[in-house]
Amino acid sequence: MNEEYYLELCENPVQFEHASSVNNVFFDEANKQVFAVRSGGATGVVVKGPDDKSSVAFRMDDKGEVKCIKFSIGNKILAVQRTTKSVDFINFIPDFPHIEFSHECKTKNASVLGFCWTNWNEIVFVTDQGIEFYQVLPDKRSLKLLKSQSINVNWYIYCPETSVLLLSTTVQGNVLQPFAFKSGTMSKMSKFEIELPVVPKPAKLSLSERDIAVATIYSDLYVMYLKHHSRTTNSPGAEVVLYHLPREGACKKTHVLKLNTTGKFALNVVDNLVVVHHQSSLTSIIFDIKLQEPDCPVNVHQAVLPGRSIHPFKIPRTGPAAAPSQAPVICELYSSTWSVFQPDIIISASEGYLWYLKVKLQPTLNLLQDKGKLMDFLLRRRDCKMVILSVCSQMLVGEEKGSLPVVATVFDKLNQVYKEYLDAEQTYTVAMESGPSRSSSSYKRPVRTQAVIDQSDMYTHVLSTFTERKGVCHKFIIAVLMEYIRSLNQYQITVQHYLYELVIKTLVHHNLFYMLHQFLQYHVLSDSKPLACLLLSLESTYPPAHQLSLDMLKRLSTANDEIVEVLLSKQQVLGALRFVRSVGGHDNVSARKFLDAARQTSDSMLFYTIFRFFEQRNLRLRGNPGFNQGEHCEEHVAYFKQMFGEQALMKPAAV
Repeated sequence: MNEEYYLELCENPVQFEHASSVNNVFFDEANKQVFAVRSGGATGVVVKGPDDKSSVAFRMDDKGEVKCIKFSIGNKILAVQRTTKSVDFINFIPDFPHIEFSHECKTKNASVLGFCWTNWNEIVFVTDQGIEFYQVLPDKRSLKLLKSQSINVNWYIYCPETSVLLLSTTVQGNVLQPFAFKSGTMSKMSKFEIELPVVPKPAKLSLSERDIAVATIYSDLYVMYLKHHSRTTNSPGAEVVLYHLPREGACKKTHVLKLNTTGKFALNVVDNLVVVHHQSSLTSIIFDIKLQEPDCPVNVHQAVLPGRSIHPFKIPRTGPAAAPSQAPVICELYSSTWSVFQPDIIISASEGYLWYLKVKLQPTLNLLQDKGKLMDFLLRRRDCKMVILSVCSQMLVGEEKGSLPVVATVFDKLNQVYKEYLDAEQTYTVAMESGPSRSSSSYKRPVRTQAVIDQSDMYTHVLSTFTERKGVCHKFIIAVLMEYIRSLNQYQITVQHYLYELVIKTLVHHNLFYMLHQFLQYHVLSDSKPLACLLLSLESTYPPAHQLSLDMLKRLSTANDEIVEVLLSKQQVLGALRFVRSVGGHDNVSARKFLDAARQTSDSMLFYTIFRFFEQRNLRLRGNPGFNQGEHCEEHVAYFKQMFGEQALMKPAAV
């Protein structure tokens, strides 16, 4: 069952003092900080962030119930709202006086609903009558109004990642007006309307902030609307409607996620997946808006995987009463006291925990049987490389073994991503080499994500181990290797020589020399020097391999001297000599080079044969088998005498 949980809470949650009658808990979505405020701050405020380094503790005067409390970016200035008319500020900048100052909203009779920091010294007051954008001047302990906008506001949501503020307007609340903030500027974006399942008569507030979330998915900003089941329209269940919110242009309804059930829901976004938590069934489901369903209209999505619970989380017992032997307490998942924040945060104020939600990819392998769909899903995930490689290994062996068309589909999907990365890298390199220009400055070096599975990854983790497996039909092994090479060629990716070497070694291992000959003859295996060298080494097993190798080197337009060097480096001394003779160069080659190579093989008979060849050459050319002083072969002559005796040296021809 452990294999079934594809969602889990992070191992090391942020812990804080749980909510109680004397301790109020607040969460700041921008800095991801939890504030535990005891007795209005008089007996202490403890601020805990995503890591221990960002923890802060201080006291402040109890001036009434705290409604909202947040630090500006970088913990420079603290803002506290206690009334509906004003916000108080405290400097936390070093060397600045640690004194509170207050600012009232400028609109008369307006109530402050809350505030958002957009920068370390810029803040927006949201009132029921509009928004007021200020610059905070900590040295002067005052605020300067930058811009304001009058508009009736029911509630608001702020997305810190994009600095976009969403206001609910009109009586029904379903007309949303976004504003974007950037370094001291505030710009009004296109307003849009959320389609309500039922329009109430008379009109009343019908859209709650609980049913709206704002998050970035695949680098685009979306407003997610939890559209509840309507009894009057006979709809099969609730759905999540996604509205794409661009910086420029109109906001459009782009995706519908079918939940096929009713009840209380909450939304998270993890690794570009929309996670929908369902309280009554204690399960969660995930959606990928880039996965197209074959049986659904465009942009209507069903859950990628069947609903599963979040992995159970154990809370260790703490405190003086906790004995070491006491078992940890199982945390109550999907509790009514849970609060969910974007993109991936779950807070239990009653237990004093903040978790980050995580997606586990390994369990998806058993839950998503369609390998093509599984690959589409995995390739878009952050930590996908080793999981993808394990899918590739599994589909080649055992019960999970896929048919060749399935294997081909998976290879094509991998190589499409691989090719896109190679092209992007090439474009970037060309742009950089062309020198600085207006166009080249806009190019960013492509990021190599884990979805880029290159040939060395496949060779190391999948194909080399696959070819060595016992009990796998050799025809299937060769078909898989050739399928991968076919896929690389289809995407015009240069095939690395080690893949061809793997094919050749597999063919030789199974004595399929006829097939090897055909592959080389019809250029199924592309020519390369390493491949030619491998063929040379096969000469003893398959004699025609020698000529195939030389033909390949010649096709590569390799210079004759270079071919000789290649052969000698592979200790193919006789092969090198044969090649030199075949091109008519044996009268001019360096004897010492060949004798050096023969000595290095530690094969005395090979050395004898090579030495005798050059003696005969000397005799033919000069009438004397001895070596000239300029040939620097004295050391080899001495070695020959030592090995075979002086009498073994050739005698000069009698006149």
